[in-house]
Amino acid sequence: MEKHISILGILHIARGGLVLLIGVLAWVTLAGIGAFSGDAVALGILGLLATIAAGFMMFLSLPSILAGIGLMQHRPWGRILALIVGGISLIDFPIGTALGAYTIWVLMDDDVRRVFEGSVPRQPAATAQPAVAGQGTH
Repeated sequence: MEKHISILGILHIARGGLVLLIGVLAWVTLAGIGAFSGDAVALGILGLLATIAAGFMMFLSLPSILAGIGLMQHRPWGRILALIVGGISLIDFPIGTALGAYTIWVLMDDDVRRVFEGSVPRQPAATAQPAVAGQGTH
C-alpha cells in the first residue's frame, strides 16, 4: 500500500497543479483580451474578472496540493485533508470521481491508517548499517 500512498500524493499534487495552471491561463487570456481591445473600461473589467477567476482557481487548487504533500510525507493531517478533497472530488465527473474513489479506497485501508497513525514504521528506501564501536576493518 506504500506505493498507492505515493501515487495518490502525486495525483493530488498533479490535479491541484493542473487547476492552478488553468487559472493562470484564464487570467492571461482574459487580461490579454482586455489589453488588446484598447479600451480602458474593457481592460479594467476583464482584468478584474481575470483576477477573481485566477484567485478562485488558486483557492480550489491549494487543498489538493497540500493534501498531496501531506500524503507524500505520511502526515496524519495529509490523510484527513486528502479524504476531504477526495470526497468533494467525487462530484467532478469523470476524473475527480476516479481520484475521489481511489483516495477513499487507499486511505480507508486499515494498514494505511496505521501508517499515518504511526503504529507501523515506514520502511526507508535504503538503510545504512551503523558502525559498531570496536568493529572496524583493519
